[in-house]
Amino acid sequence: MSTVVAVKKDGVIAIGADSLSKFGRTKQHSEYIKNYSKIFQVGKAYIACVGDAVISHALRSYFGKRKEMPSLDHADQIFEVVCDLHKSLKEDYFLNPTDQNDDDFESSRYECLIASPGGIFGVYALRSVDEFTKFYSFGSGNEFALGAMKTIFPAAAAEDIARAGLEAAAEFDDSTGWPFEIYTLSLS
Repeated sequence: MSTVVAVKKDGVIAIGADSLSKFGRTKQHSEYIKNYSKIFQVGKAYIACVGDAVISHALRSYFGKRKEMPSLDHADQIFEVVCDLHKSLKEDYFLNPTDQNDDDFESSRYECLIASPGGIFGVYALRSVDEFTKFYSFGSGNEFALGAMKTIFPAAAAEDIARAGLEAAAEFDDSTGWPFEIYTLSLS
């Protein structure tokens, strides 16, 4: 898996991701993979996903085929987009939504963070959407990232908080690795 982070502070939003991928026990470092990026832009927003590596390809393709880029500035708007996306993932990209639990809804089998001028949002596998007030992280190193970001939040800028979260995750989680990508944008 991977680690992705998003931070909102003092009118600035930062979103970041590590660059390590794994295929079973094999690490795939960014120096060997040209298209290692886990963050992509949709209109004015940035999206960073964790889950199977194919999810980034599917989401880039899905958004690339849209005639108009959707607004990703509010939780309700994002929910409508990810419900439409889930249908497309099943029909066009052959998502197998079967999971081994008793959830009431079928899983999209990924999680992502969205950073837009409207704020920072988390999209969960069952398509619920949270808007975060300060920061959040998904992925295998998220506990380390959350702890580091909580510690440094009062004294640092958004980009530095995101970097601290990723550094802690890469230090202690064997599925998170350097280098990192971090993008910033202004909160509207």
